[in-house]
Amino acid sequence: MKALKNLSIAIASTGYFVLAAATQAGAVSLTYNTSIGRPADLANGEIPGAPGTLAVPQGITVQSGTGNIFISGGRGADRVDVFDSSGNYIKGIGSTGSGAGQFNEPSTLEFSSKTGNLYVGDVNNNRVNVFDSQGNYLNSIGQGQFGGLKEGRLFFGPSGVTFDQDNNVYVGDFSNDRIIKFNPNGEIVGSIGSSGTEAGQLQGPAGVRISPNTGNIYVADQFNNRVQVLDPEGKSLLSFGKLGNEPGEFNQPIGIEVDENDNIYVADSINSRVQVFDKNGNFLTAYGQPAKNASGEVVPPPALDSSSPYGNPLDLEPGKFNWTGGTSLKGDKLYVGDFFQGRVQVLDIDNTQSTRIPEASSVWGLAVLGTFAVAGKLTMFRRIRASHSTQI
Repeated sequence: MKALKNLSIAIASTGYFVLAAATQAGAVSLTYNTSIGRPADLANGEIPGAPGTLAVPQGITVQSGTGNIFISGGRGADRVDVFDSSGNYIKGIGSTGSGAGQFNEPSTLEFSSKTGNLYVGDVNNNRVNVFDSQGNYLNSIGQGQFGGLKEGRLFFGPSGVTFDQDNNVYVGDFSNDRIIKFNPNGEIVGSIGSSGTEAGQLQGPAGVRISPNTGNIYVADQFNNRVQVLDPEGKSLLSFGKLGNEPGEFNQPIGIEVDENDNIYVADSINSRVQVFDKNGNFLTAYGQPAKNASGEVVPPPALDSSSPYGNPLDLEPGKFNWTGGTSLKGDKLYVGDFFQGRVQVLDIDNTQSTRIPEASSVWGLAVLGTFAVAGKLTMFRRIRASHSTQI
């Protein structure tokens, strides 16, 4: 963490007091709490999809009110698994197929805070399925609008779901390098982004979130190895990150979350970690390490033609990941998909924000001339004290 600046008073040669100030960066730390779900015991004949097991958890969300955790899983399971807040398995939603409420590789998912309905990406059926809060199928939207597999990419289809304050639905269209906007009735009313590397362009929008504070759109731009912040019309406001494994660098970011302070949490997938940034893209902290075998070598993901959705061997020590995938932020907890190890790791967030001080652009000048110098200093002191008493 780096503090931007401390409060300071500079005395200019012209006889002016200038108060220079800037917000001090808050501290964020992540620690392991527990895990939800487990990999199937393949050695003893258990198959992925057995109750309580997970395979490639691509989407995670937490239901308000119940605290239940909803996790989408493919590789033949083709359903949304529901766990209670303690990690106990409750039920599954959906089955394999193309009919009403069925899936062929479910992906991203999210609840509407306005209606309580659950939206789930259905990759190979090229649509988003909508369920009520109890898991009853309602309808599907976006049929046929999402691109198929693109050369050089492992994933395709609906890749991120989020909502604005008017309950419009924004869904990442991974292969078409855009974000589709639906109105609450499920009708397409616009799109954001195009394919490319320039500001506002995308290459695999994997995760999408909207800040409740500003309405700005946060995108994990997977194959550009960056995070972009766009305004509601799609204009690029901020972009940060590049290919690498150093702090602030990415190797195909997937999940993205934004907290109440507009801190940004990014699942840096191939680097098998989560990175946290402040609202200006400054690196704050990271959590996670790649899964390793007994020789200390990084465990690769399973081959594309493998019958197993898991890396071999598994390294289920807390904080070890074989790719970080889907994410969900709820209160002081961050849920992170351990993509090729069949579980979701739950992290506690310690988000200590420093006292807010006026930004550096808010510069106060006070002339101190002759016999008014003492009065000027007292006035300045009162202003500083008043400022501190009114800021959060």
